Amino acid sequence: MASTILVVEDEPAIQELISVNLSFAGHKVLRALDAEQAKILINAELPDLILLDWMLPGASGLSMARSLRADERTKDIPIIMLTAKSAEKDKVEGLESGADDYITKPFSPKELIARIKAVLRRRAPQLTDDEIEIAGLKLDPVSHRTTGNGSNLPLGPTEFRLLHFFMTHPERVFTRSQLLDQVWGDHVFLEERTVDVHIRRLRKALEPSGHHGLIETVRGSGYRFTTRLPQ
Repeated sequence: MASTILVVEDEPAIQELISVNLSFAGHKVLRALDAEQAKILINAELPDLILLDWMLPGASGLSMARSLRADERTKDIPIIMLTAKSAEKDKVEGLESGADDYITKPFSPKELIARIKAVLRRRAPQLTDDEIEIAGLKLDPVSHRTTGNGSNLPLGPTEFRLLHFFMTHPERVFTRSQLLDQVWGDHVFLEERTVDVHIRRLRKALEPSGHHGLIETVRGSGYRFTTRLPQ
């Protein structure tokens, strides 16, 4: 599934190589030459993952990673650190700053794409193309098809994204505000009742197979996707 990836790299040739390969892989690419440019882009649109060079002009990649982890809005964005430093102590320092992975230059585009997939699968499974099945409800991000006990369940695009997020984060309660950020994007400004409208539509779409009961309303909190159908 296409993701928005921010490449923070001050060497134009490397930035171009990375960006072209990410675009070929189907990702939307944002580019920044330093931490200040990166902050401006992040304020406008929250990326799904950040490729962050260690050695940047001005603020270093390490300090930027720490800043991102300290901010409530950006603390959960997956970060992959790019660096020419290969000593174990440097890798440890990079990971302790908040990076999810660490790639030493030079690296192949194929390795980079594989690392990105691995980090997204671990940190943001709703952005992967993995097929999911829970209690007889199956969702395939590649074919954009949902089935319940083998029967096709047509969903609108927003309901599909909402269900995908729920199925990749089962048994967790999400507020309406959190769902707006995760499913619609934090740069989109909508009323929280928009979530209720799409929850109703999603439940109705799942009714034919009896899977509407997997979406629970948690009074005073929000919604939860459970892995067991109500008895």
